[in-house]
Parts: sequence; structure tokens; C-alpha cells
Amino acid sequence: MEISRKNLRNEVLERIKYVKTCVMARELCLLVRTNRAVLEPKDVQEVCQYISSLCKEEGCKEPSEMCIKAAIAVGTADEEKYLDLCAQSCVKCGEAKRPQPKKDAYVA
Repeated sequence: MEISRKNLRNEVLERIKYVKTCVMARELCLLVRTNRAVLEPKDVQEVCQYISSLCKEEGCKEPSEMCIKAAIAVGTADEEKYLDLCAQSCVKCGEAKRPQPKKDAYVA
């Protein structure tokens, strides 16, 4: 019984980490991309840098680097490059591992 509880605990902690990093990063990215017209470039840079740190924490190096490059592109006012980098980062982020939903076990 104790082994099952430990395994379940590990699964729950992994899902919590996933939500704290990947889900948060995706939501923030979507918010920035859909509301960029009302955000100042410094706002976008700050959020992109934070998203990058979330990706790095989860071990997703490529999306993290793309977010930093997007933040730099915003600073140069190259909106096309910024949007392209954001789109690439989102695609890479979408390819990242997701926790598999646990199949319900039969309990008698």
C-alpha cells in the first residue's frame, strides 16, 4: 500500500511541476501574443524573459532560447522577427513532453 501511495505522490508532484512551468508558460505566451497591441515593448520583454525561465526550469532549452531571442527582437522593434520566434517557441513547447493521464485502476 505504501508503495502505491509513494508512486501516486510522485505522479502528482510531476503534474504540479508541469502546471507550474509548462502550462503557465503557454498561458502567458498566449496572453502576450493576443494582447501585444496594448502592451509596451518593455512589458513584452519582461514577460518573455519570465517565460524563458519557466521553460529552462522544465529543461526545455530550445523554447527557452527562442523566448529570449523574441524578447531581444521586441527591443529592436522587429515585430515580424518577434512574432516568428514566438510562433517557433510555441511549436517547440507544444512538442514537449506532457504527463500521460493515469488510467483508472480497478479497485475492489
